[in-house]
Amino acid sequence: MPSQYCIGIDLGTTNSVLAFAPIDEEEPLIAVLPIPQLVAPGTIERKLSLPSFLYLAATLEDPAFHLQGIRSSMGIVGEYARRVASEQPDRVVAAAKSWLCNTRIDRQSPILPWESDAEVSLVSPVAATTAYLMHLVDAWHLEFLDAPFSEQQVVLTVPASFDLVARELTRQAAMAAGFPSDFVFLEEPQAALTNWIHAHGQHWRKSLHEQDVLLVCDVGGGTTDLTLVQVQSENGELILNRLAVGNHLLIGGDNMDLTLAHMASTLFAEKGTNLNAWQSVSLWHSCRLAKEKLLKGETSPDSYPLSVLGRGSKLIGGTVSIELPKVLVESTLMDGFFPIVKKEDKPLRDSASGFQELGLPFESDTAITKHIAAFLADHLPSYDEKPMRLTHLLLNGGVFNADAFRARLLNTISSWNDDKKEPTVLGGVEDLDHAVACGAAYYAWAKRHGGIRIRGGTARSYYIGIESSGPAIPGMARPLQALCVVPQGMEEGTQVDVASREVGLKIGQRARFRFFSSTVRKQDKPGTYLRTWDQDELLETSPLEVELSGSDGEQIIPVRFQSKITELGVFELWCKCTRNDQNWKLELNIRE
Repeated sequence: MPSQYCIGIDLGTTNSVLAFAPIDEEEPLIAVLPIPQLVAPGTIERKLSLPSFLYLAATLEDPAFHLQGIRSSMGIVGEYARRVASEQPDRVVAAAKSWLCNTRIDRQSPILPWESDAEVSLVSPVAATTAYLMHLVDAWHLEFLDAPFSEQQVVLTVPASFDLVARELTRQAAMAAGFPSDFVFLEEPQAALTNWIHAHGQHWRKSLHEQDVLLVCDVGGGTTDLTLVQVQSENGELILNRLAVGNHLLIGGDNMDLTLAHMASTLFAEKGTNLNAWQSVSLWHSCRLAKEKLLKGETSPDSYPLSVLGRGSKLIGGTVSIELPKVLVESTLMDGFFPIVKKEDKPLRDSASGFQELGLPFESDTAITKHIAAFLADHLPSYDEKPMRLTHLLLNGGVFNADAFRARLLNTISSWNDDKKEPTVLGGVEDLDHAVACGAAYYAWAKRHGGIRIRGGTARSYYIGIESSGPAIPGMARPLQALCVVPQGMEEGTQVDVASREVGLKIGQRARFRFFSSTVRKQDKPGTYLRTWDQDELLETSPLEVELSGSDGEQIIPVRFQSKITELGVFELWCKCTRNDQNWKLELNIRE
């Protein structure tokens, strides 16, 4: 059966959204799917977003927890899970998307809820992600029974900063949920910009001009995603070319909620109540609600009541409450996350402590404006040996629903320009919470009907580590060289032969293969050898440990390489023997 719909899914850290459009219509008629979900035991509502929370109930046999047509073998997904998080935080999985890209832990092991003391069966970040996507797939089938999800044109968004392992784990979750095998990944900032283009039709070319430089700043619940795009001309037509993406920054609404929870715990202490660890996690979830209520604008209240359930012999069954002032919330979050900084300022380095908890690797410096300054310093293109001026700004993510944050960021970036001129903020998109999903749906439609696409290919260049030959030195590892096998900007659906000398490939014995990536070495081509590099130039991703077959014993085979980027955006490295027709495909280690 041919596809009937284009589907775009925003798999968000705090909320997920599904948008769709009929595939054969001459105009993209994009709509957002209302998603049925529990809001209380026995109460079901249809909402335009699905909170990315998973409640591991003590028992799922209770009929009040049943949702007809929605698979819930792992737990309850959605609004009810979000609401109960403040009361039972040790039974609720939150921020699974952030855990999905955490290289410090095994992302396929049952570890969530993190450090839970509840008697529940823990789940992995991949399993939690599968549960969210499964709920969306089932919600689609409840609405469109005659259009199987697995037969539609589906685009799933991921952060531009997701590495290859995080993308592969997301792909696994999607396939387990029932996605079509040919679904496509799209980076979230590109989806947001694509949605802006769709909202303006052909008029977008009147807002942007050749050589304009645009920053997409997407600050969501768990991450800050930065993408730099330049407007260029080709055959008399304007095109959009992605120049760079930022590193994966775990800064967003979650950090703000933690900040407010810390501030609130001080207010509780001033009233003589010192919160324990369980109450602190509960307070974190409560502060999420407080932030949303207090930062709505002029109509928001002057304060918000915060309560935590009592624990301990003196507080069993009771609650402890305070009032969280709006003015304190605004000043704390503004100065902590959007301070006015100079364009030369850099984020603070990570802690030098040798022992650290294995929780989420949040950034040490929460000043988003510092991270933007450093990103622009590294990637803003030059003209006549001078950095070009940032001309336009597209803001996305739930954090920018607050006008105060939008104004502070604009004022700060303006202060970096020599002429103090403000970049033009691209507006006309009313609902930031749905922009990414709608942009993904339009992207799928445009692939079928033709339309503007943002060029750029891979956001990073990729390298393999090659051990140098030579005499061994006691107590020292042989020096490692890096060979570029994928250049930055390599398009999906293409392959390239790596022009290099022969390299020895170990087969017949378990070996460790190391991979690296870079967002700053834009000039490297396939075959470029690096004998040395600066610490921040190359970042190592998860290594692969595997035994390659093909020999009765250990053997070193001379090979050259062929790199392929699939339509899904997955990197494949083929090792081709130079003496015969043998070849081996290396895949990144997703089991760690």
